[in-house]
Amino acid sequence: MTHQLVLASASPFRRMLLQNAGIAFTWQVAEIDERALEAPLAAEGASPERVATVLAQAKAEAVAAALREAQGEAGGTGPVVIGSDQTMSLGDRVFHKPASMEEAHEHLRALSGRTHRLNSAIALHQDSRTLWSHVSTARLKMRSLGDAFIARHLERVGEKALTSVGAYQLEGEGIQLFEAIEGDYFTILGLPLLPLLSELRRLSVIDA
Repeated sequence: MTHQLVLASASPFRRMLLQNAGIAFTWQVAEIDERALEAPLAAEGASPERVATVLAQAKAEAVAAALREAQGEAGGTGPVVIGSDQTMSLGDRVFHKPASMEEAHEHLRALSGRTHRLNSAIALHQDSRTLWSHVSTARLKMRSLGDAFIARHLERVGEKALTSVGAYQLEGEGIQLFEAIEGDYFTILGLPLLPLLSELRRLSVIDA
């Protein structure tokens, strides 16, 4: 267990999950243009699960490359980098974080009374190769919401609604929007922790 572990994410929730699991790691933001990477995938009709996987791999690769550059001629084996990404889909539509409270309202109106999917992908990258990737999906059925309730809800939660693709946070007041959830909590927060820990143990990155 000599490998340093790096999380390629600025997400406080993903950091919290790893910290709570007792994993020693550092973190670094991946400098990638997600929308530019998504464009050709959308053109070829890639599934939301594949989009999430490609972005997770791209984040891990970007951070691994930045770490190699910083290491320079020192050489040696680089750290194992965890890349992660999540897409939210309703049928063929893939949602992104709302840019305004008006767009957040539209998102919740579109999701009202319907079941959408959260697709959470992770990838492990070391030096110039991907070691492993995985995607888990959760299915969430939102109860039927009236426009007046949506407006009141968004007024209460404020701009927190702009920080997630669905304009809600299940760990907060957003739980009131739902009537049924299929999938584990870690997938919903964007880091399928059980398969990740299993693979890190298999690779002898953490104590088995």
